[in-house]
Amino acid sequence: MLELIVTTPPSVTLSADDPSAASNASIIGLFAFVVVAWSLNWVVMKMALQDVTPFWAVAIRTGLAALVLFPSLSAAGQLRLLPRGDLPVILVIALFHMVAFASLMTAGLVFVPASRAIVLSYTTPLWVAPAAFLFLGERVTVRQAAGVAVGIVGLLLLFWPDSGAWSSRTALPGNGLVVLAALCWSVSTVYTRAHRWVATPLQLMPWQCLLATVALVILALALEGAPPSRIGTPALLALAYNGFIGTALGFWAMTVVNRCVPATTASLGVLTTPVLGIGLSAIILAEGLNPLLIVSALTILFGIALGAKGGG
Repeated sequence: MLELIVTTPPSVTLSADDPSAASNASIIGLFAFVVVAWSLNWVVMKMALQDVTPFWAVAIRTGLAALVLFPSLSAAGQLRLLPRGDLPVILVIALFHMVAFASLMTAGLVFVPASRAIVLSYTTPLWVAPAAFLFLGERVTVRQAAGVAVGIVGLLLLFWPDSGAWSSRTALPGNGLVVLAALCWSVSTVYTRAHRWVATPLQLMPWQCLLATVALVILALALEGAPPSRIGTPALLALAYNGFIGTALGFWAMTVVNRCVPATTASLGVLTTPVLGIGLSAIILAEGLNPLLIVSALTILFGIALGAKGGG
C-alpha cells in the first residue's frame, strides 16, 4: 500500500536507456504487473494483521523494501548520495506517505474490510485538485471541479446508513482513519508536484524507505511495545510480498511505465487497481460485495477519471 503514482520530472531521466526501446508488449506487461501487485497489497496486508500489529507491520515491510532497493539500484548504477536539494521532498514523502498514510491505512484495516479501505484510500486524487489550487495556485478546470463533486458524492455513499460504515463502534473510527490517511497521501502528492527534482524519484526511493523505517520503528516501539517474537508463516509471506513485490518491484515497474506512456493514461490505468482489489478481497478474504460499495467505488472512479481528463 505504499503505491504512489509518480510522474518523472521532464528535466531528469531514470537511466541512460532510451524508453522508446521498450516494446508495447513489455509496457503492457509491466502495467498489468503493477495493477495486480498493488491490488493484492491490500489483501495480503489484511492477512498480515492477524499476527502483527499495524505499526510493526508497516515498519517491517518498509524495511524489507529498503533492503531490496539499495542493492538493486547500486547494481544498476542508479544509487546516489542524498542531494541536499531533494531533502525536503524525501522528508515529506517519507513522513506523510510512507509513515502517516501507510500507518493510518493499516490501522484502519484492523477495523474495516479491505474492500472498503481500498475505495476510501482512492479518494486521494479528489483532494489533490483543490489542495493544488489553494497551495500551488494551479487553475482548477470545470471538468476537474465536476470530477471532485462526483467523487465526493461517491464518498458520501460510503457513509449511507446501509453502507456498513455504522455497523459497529469501531467501524466509523476505522473509516475515519482511512480517510485521514488519504488526506496525508494528498499532502505528499501536492508537495511532490511543486518540488524541483535533483535526483529521480526512483533514486530517492531507498532513502525514503530508510527514513520511514526509522520513524516507523520509533513509533511502533512507543505505541505498540516490542516487536512480535513469533510471526506465523502466512503473515511473514504477506509482509515479504508487501516489501519486495508490492513496494520495491511495484514502484520500479510504475516508474518505467510513467516514462513510456502519457501521464493521463498512466493515472487512468491505475484506476483499475481498486476495482481488482475489491474483487480479490471478495475472493480471497471472503468479503461480501455490498452493492452500495460497488456503486460508491464506480462513482468515485468516474469522478477521478473525469478530473484527470479535465486536467489534460
